[in-house]
Amino acid sequence: MRRTDAPLALSVGDPSGVGPEIAIAAWQAGDSAGVPPFYLLADPALIEARAREVGATVAIMETVPGQAAHHFPRALPVVPLYARHLDSAGKPNPANAAGTIEAIDRAVADTLAGAAAAVVTCPIAKKPLYDAGFRFPGHTEYLAHLASRHTGTEVTPVMLLAGPELRTVPVTIHIALAEVPKVLTTELIVTTARITAADLKSRFGIARPRLAIAGLNPHAGEGGAMGSEDLSIVLPAVEALQAEGIDAVGPLPADTMFHPRARTGYDAALCMYHDQALIPAKTLAFDEAVNVTLGLPFIRTSPDHGTAFDIAGKGIARADSLIAALRLARRLADSGRHAAAA
Repeated sequence: MRRTDAPLALSVGDPSGVGPEIAIAAWQAGDSAGVPPFYLLADPALIEARAREVGATVAIMETVPGQAAHHFPRALPVVPLYARHLDSAGKPNPANAAGTIEAIDRAVADTLAGAAAAVVTCPIAKKPLYDAGFRFPGHTEYLAHLASRHTGTEVTPVMLLAGPELRTVPVTIHIALAEVPKVLTTELIVTTARITAADLKSRFGIARPRLAIAGLNPHAGEGGAMGSEDLSIVLPAVEALQAEGIDAVGPLPADTMFHPRARTGYDAALCMYHDQALIPAKTLAFDEAVNVTLGLPFIRTSPDHGTAFDIAGKGIARADSLIAALRLARRLADSGRHAAAA
């Protein structure tokens, strides 16, 4: 049994981005912002240097996961990485890839071992990782790989953007728009919806999740006049989900799904491609939305923004989304503990 009262494990992300400084800012916000105890997996020397660079007064305590919660009220607990990080704010460097990946690996391992309650990740940049030989499309896919490696069971990761007013799920994620019609299948939509419904129920406490399924084409295909995919791929998925007892409707025209009255009719919107899901989510709550990976044997949340190299090291990065990610991870961990005890 994992100890869900354990602290959260926060990976530093790309150290040349804003990850180090938003982690510092989240700790500084503390109880006043409802920040739960966490520890940062990072190079302590880099965190100290970045704190000085952005003018942050913060005590840093090198520690181990089991002692992190004890230190948290008085100092930012940092669990040191074996790999060192080069301090180059705003200038991504493939030499930092080893530490970036190590932080993710250890956050997952700690959580599966019970030393952490959930994984929270600061943003990574794909290009420096690719340049160093990283072979996964992004965070989400790599976390699924780690889950499969640790458990011996293949998992299907599902990305959910959760904000105060809207939850969206992209059925296809980090692929070019031109590839979406080739990849999109009825089976993929059904699998994504099943995982979404199951996690909304078990982790978010929604007894009967309502899913709105977006069409792929404008006007959901206009009865086939604007593409056949909505009739041949999306509609059969909706019918299959309804036959299973999942509350799903669609395909719906995406341009009318996200206004306030429409949002009252569902708990999550399943969208057919990345930007169809992320544009409304980030428009409504850029600073508060949280990226949650569903379908994993552990809880993972992340800020919904990227590395922001252009402002890294300037002390102006906002920690709102990271704070929201930490708070949601804690809530989901507590929800899972209460469900298990019921």
